[in-house]
Amino acid sequence: MNKFIVLICFGFFFQIATSQVIYETIESSKLGETREIKIQLPRNYDPEGDISYPLVVVLDGDYLFEPMTGNVDYHSYWGDMPKSIVIGVNQAKKRDEDLSFSDTTYFPSDEGGSQFFEFIGMELIPYINDNYLTSDFRIVVGHDQSANFLNYWLFKDKPLFRGYIAFSPDLSPEMVNRLNEKLAITTEDTFYYLATADNDVKGLREDILACNTLLSAIENPKLHYRFDDFTDADHYSLVGLGIPKAINEIFGLYKPINKQEYVEKVLTYEEGPYAYLMKKYEDIEFFYGFEKKVVENDLRAILAATKKKDDIESMKSLSKLARNEYPESMISAYYSGLYYEMAGNDRKALVQYQSGLLLESSEFVNKDMLLDKIYDLQEK
Repeated sequence: MNKFIVLICFGFFFQIATSQVIYETIESSKLGETREIKIQLPRNYDPEGDISYPLVVVLDGDYLFEPMTGNVDYHSYWGDMPKSIVIGVNQAKKRDEDLSFSDTTYFPSDEGGSQFFEFIGMELIPYINDNYLTSDFRIVVGHDQSANFLNYWLFKDKPLFRGYIAFSPDLSPEMVNRLNEKLAITTEDTFYYLATADNDVKGLREDILACNTLLSAIENPKLHYRFDDFTDADHYSLVGLGIPKAINEIFGLYKPINKQEYVEKVLTYEEGPYAYLMKKYEDIEFFYGFEKKVVENDLRAILAATKKKDDIESMKSLSKLARNEYPESMISAYYSGLYYEMAGNDRKALVQYQSGLLLESSEFVNKDMLLDKIYDLQEK
């Protein structure tokens, strides 16, 4: 086993309620030198826990890490994306060498590009996987030269990443055609985000627009592609605009049910509201490779649809799910009570609501709600 990593910690964990940033130095046999990296761990990260987190690798970590971590922390706080581990790779001292490509093959050069390519895939990611709780869902982020370089991992027989975020890439020769060919035949769900702006560097913008013309015409259900052309933005400010757009695109399925999804998908699903919920969470596990706990927002959405359709079977299944997912919460008693009310068994409904008074309140279910239900049933 190669002993290529020497760990030196410059920082320490912040308070447990906040995200944690660690600064490390890795000694790499591939690069023949040490390399500084930054690691942001999710809020309340428990190294002894059983939760696996997506991994976001940020190239040009000297300046791109902080805006990326801020957005990841913000979006995960609101449940719009899973909590994730973010790695920033500092490149300021060796950027041109790291991101170099051959003048003949246009793939990573032997003068530094190939070594950096191997460092990420063969040293950095294995080290992170060995020392932190990571899932197999990985995203890579780059800007300018690094936004071009990140594409090279797509061309492996088994691509290293599932999500690619390219901000104003300085595209190498043949890259547009190669991307078009690869993404057209990919057999694994792949998320690809590309962005430019009206005041972007002229030469880069022209190539990016040409790239978008080809990529947007690909008809492959396994490719999840989004392109943004921002107005009143330049080569640098487009990054701040693009990060939340990219996150929303990649984790669109993961996000809680909103009004549009409720109207267009939940209410129209032929097999019923509860079946839609099960499919949504099965798709999340299939797409991202990890399970998501059913959030209360989604329970409420399915409850509303169940009531609207007077679907007692969905209500029965929903009450069982609530008990399994939230056994210590008032949620479990509340949904069980609603089911028995819908089934016409007020006595059992009353018992369920009363039992919930000793449980923990949730964001949407509290003691007053249970008491209102109790008083209404007692008056009957």
